[in-house]
Amino acid sequence: MFAENLPMHSATRDSLFNDRPLQKVHLNSMNPPQGGKAKGYNSNMMTNRVFIHGLESSSRGNKGTYFRERYPDMIIEDYPGSLDSRMEKLRGILSDKKDLVLVGSSYGGLMAAMYVCDNEDRIKRLILLAPALNLEEFKPYLNRRIEVPIILYHGSLDDVVPLKPVHGIASKVFTNLSHRVVNDDHPLSKTFDSLNWINLLGD
Repeated sequence: MFAENLPMHSATRDSLFNDRPLQKVHLNSMNPPQGGKAKGYNSNMMTNRVFIHGLESSSRGNKGTYFRERYPDMIIEDYPGSLDSRMEKLRGILSDKKDLVLVGSSYGGLMAAMYVCDNEDRIKRLILLAPALNLEEFKPYLNRRIEVPIILYHGSLDDVVPLKPVHGIASKVFTNLSHRVVNDDHPLSKTFDSLNWINLLGD
């Protein structure tokens, strides 16, 4: 699986696959890039990187700002309105794109997962951050089996999106899943900028 070959960032190798029991991973002292283009970043790569923000966030939120400063060609847009209108905008933006690496946060994780289920052949990788897969809108996809490499980060202290139900749903739908539980809250406040985004977003 992709995740088995991915160099570990700030976590131990206690990654979770499919129906294995939930375990926790722990951060180490690795320092992320501090502003400017990420070291080792190659803007000429063919990969199209996309960030999708959460329900009450925007492209100017903490995560969007982080990515914009370090990955200047990453597609980072605002998605207002209903889920249908958000998905319509996302599909329009990505209509001529392939080799996609999607990062979806919370409600944006729901959007990213739905998009991947409908466009699997155009996706290279999906990174989900506490994705809201427990919502009714994802039910039509529960019988799908998606083989795209997927890495899911979820905080054990998340009080917005429930950890265990999301793990169960993701394990069922995504057959190439690495599920990583960290000691953090819903926004992954302590974890997000410590992740090795060079590897996660790379080719």
